[in-house]
Amino acid sequence: MQIFSKVLRDTDVRVRFSFPTHCLQHLDFAGNNSVDLHVKDSSGELRVIRCLKRKEDYDKPVLSKGWLKFVADYGLRVGDKVVLHREDDQNLGSQFRIEAKRRINLFGEEVWGDVTRAN
Repeated sequence: MQIFSKVLRDTDVRVRFSFPTHCLQHLDFAGNNSVDLHVKDSSGELRVIRCLKRKEDYDKPVLSKGWLKFVADYGLRVGDKVVLHREDDQNLGSQFRIEAKRRINLFGEEVWGDVTRAN
């Protein structure tokens, strides 16, 4: 199940990645303001990316620790897209998968292609 899909902005590739508040329902913070997401990237590497909820009245979630390494490893830039999926397994529990996409021109049509790991 897709949790979110977002085209990257400048702040997303330089500082932290913010995503829609309604996505919080798919994450288990267990009463805390942060949770470490164990996500598998497209090369099969298991990454730990911290998700924080802001402490103000507005619970806007952001990906922080581990996020900029993912950006660097995939050479992501403004205009690329990131997709986060959650897959529920009866035996293993929730598993997360992250994908990086880039707009490419394919036979005159603009499509989203997979970004492979740069590093």
